[in-house]
Amino acid sequence: MSKPIRVSGIIPESIVDGPGIRFVLFVQGCPHHCPGCHNPDTHDFAGGYDLDIEDILEQIKREPVFGVTFSGGEPFAQAGALLPLAEEIKKLGIHLMIYTGYTFEQLMERGDESTTKLLQLADVLVDGRFMLEQKSLTLRFRGSANQRVIDLPETFKQEKVVISRYSVRDGEPF
Repeated sequence: MSKPIRVSGIIPESIVDGPGIRFVLFVQGCPHHCPGCHNPDTHDFAGGYDLDIEDILEQIKREPVFGVTFSGGEPFAQAGALLPLAEEIKKLGIHLMIYTGYTFEQLMERGDESTTKLLQLADVLVDGRFMLEQKSLTLRFRGSANQRVIDLPETFKQEKVVISRYSVRDGEPF
């Protein structure tokens, strides 16, 4: 039996948390506490509730979604618990996107096997802390201009950060 995931909430169908219709899992607990955070109720590690991955997977299977998004809170604070869920999501052929307050480079520097494997399973990573002074409502799938929308398979293939096509519309960055 895998470790339960500490969850703040779930949105079974979202069109704003990544490309297509998405199942969004908001994890509970975040060390960043970014001023102006969109989800401050997810900061407290003692908040929320526990869910088993089997329960989450059953909910995902009931929804006609293109993808699943891990948001938060900070998903990489629970990388070990999220990893088995991500593995099952990928077995179903579902697109996986993850939001994090860390940069891709910071996550790779951790040298943590669960973190690295989770990154290798995901299709897109939105990285970097939310910065209120760089907030823009015109950005696609991110809240502030410092954040990047990263194509993870290409990033691992090319061994350098590759910006995702999901961060542009009609060839122009948002």
